[in-house]
Amino acid sequence: MESVEVSAKNVDEAIDEALEELGLKRQQVEIEILTAGKPGLFGIGGEQARVRVTALEEGTARPMAEPEGEDTARPMAEPAMEGAEPAEIEIKDVASPEVDLASDHLTQLLAFMEIDGEVSVRTPETPGDGLGRASAVLDVNGDDLGLLIGRRGTTLAALQYMINLMVSRKMDSRVLISLDIEHYRRRREDSLTGLAQRMADRVRQSGRSLTLEPMPAGERRIIHLVLAEDSAVTTGSVGEGDGRKVVIYPQRGRPGGR
Repeated sequence: MESVEVSAKNVDEAIDEALEELGLKRQQVEIEILTAGKPGLFGIGGEQARVRVTALEEGTARPMAEPEGEDTARPMAEPAMEGAEPAEIEIKDVASPEVDLASDHLTQLLAFMEIDGEVSVRTPETPGDGLGRASAVLDVNGDDLGLLIGRRGTTLAALQYMINLMVSRKMDSRVLISLDIEHYRRRREDSLTGLAQRMADRVRQSGRSLTLEPMPAGERRIIHLVLAEDSAVTTGSVGEGDGRKVVIYPQRGRPGGR
């Protein structure tokens, strides 16, 4: 039976990456949490989570073959699995106690850091918001909030993880609350959508695959979703951890392409 061990920022992300590497769904594997990990303050000083995921039936893991003459790294799994949340994640109403608690925690944290920002709550609208996964989006608006975003959104991601961890421990409920600062994620989603379409055009014209820059799971998921209905290309992922990248392939150039 095939088994992999994966480290990531949290248990959910580690499971996602292990499932993607095996090319399996959650119900097809046995999951062992080796280290739960712990968050640092804004991503500093934390410890990564580590899991071992084993296929329940021998031979069910089917890694994709790489296209002839293209990248030597092996892409794994179907695009739809990229950035997917485990099955036990619950989607709550935007007026749920979990969402209220997340908003309160975020407001208190901003006050503690002496940052003048207004928190508002809304329903997810796009993949970048976590549509279909997140219960709500907490928008923070104000002046000079770049500190909360960080380089390429790393501080924003750490802040979101911290808020979700606090809610999970307090409410004993597995929900996902998305955070956005001054509409950074919406702008980033628009940028990724344009990038995906431009790169797909290049792949169609050249007939060769293109590898994008490393991205977090949520951003890779956006690329996959944007190109999911494009009959001329297909997508996969290569690399590990923070270095994981999306690869765009011409349909005819990837064995097993959808």
